[in-house]
Amino acid sequence: MTTTRPETAQEPKYWHLRTVLDDALEREFEVGEILPNERELAARFGVARATLRQALEQLELEGRLQRRRGVGTTVAPPRTAVSVAPSPGTWPGADHDGWRTVGCAEAAAPAQVAEALGIAAGESVHTVRRVRTVGDRTVGTEILYVPAASVPGLPRALSPAEHAPAVLLELRLLELSGAESAVELGSARAEDAKQLDRLPGAPVLVVTTRYRAGAATAAVAVSTYRADTCRLTFGDGGAVDITHHEAARAS
Repeated sequence: MTTTRPETAQEPKYWHLRTVLDDALEREFEVGEILPNERELAARFGVARATLRQALEQLELEGRLQRRRGVGTTVAPPRTAVSVAPSPGTWPGADHDGWRTVGCAEAAAPAQVAEALGIAAGESVHTVRRVRTVGDRTVGTEILYVPAASVPGLPRALSPAEHAPAVLLELRLLELSGAESAVELGSARAEDAKQLDRLPGAPVLVVTTRYRAGAATAAVAVSTYRADTCRLTFGDGGAVDITHHEAARAS
């Protein structure tokens, strides 16, 4: 088996181009300015468009560029710090948890969520959909999965408008005792991309939080944040495991 020594490994073409482009952004462009199209940029730097796209995607992942629907690729402003530290003041249903509810329904729990909740795969749970804004910008979306066992006092007959408030009220009455979060890099699903004003497949940060009531998991929240505009902060609110499912730099 042949191995390549790190000191002799060749730098990928797109990575070199990423460095050149980053320097050009600093010297020639202002925040919010629209970049020339891919054909023009590829011709300027003498590279294939596939190489150019890799470099642009890397800069977007790093928060240097934004791809905006109907606008094109623009120079991104500095990332916004968004606190995701789980604490009693931010648990679901808290008065100032930073989220706005946009819908609620009953649906089958995804396999990973069902495992975290300790229920059978496909078992029906309450799904509360929420969005988070900073200023006038939506920076995050969330699905909160709540099994029936966590909300035993939930009324049977609820209108769509009553469903989410009732679920969140029951969680407050349950007196959650703690939470743990893990964050990983992912790709925006179509629904999340629409709410976040991103293109499907754009890089996002996915934070999965398990809320405990005693020894049991009472609810699981899967929150999706814009990777190009958000800098997540965790503080001392809970244990956080950072997992990268996609390498920031390919070799």
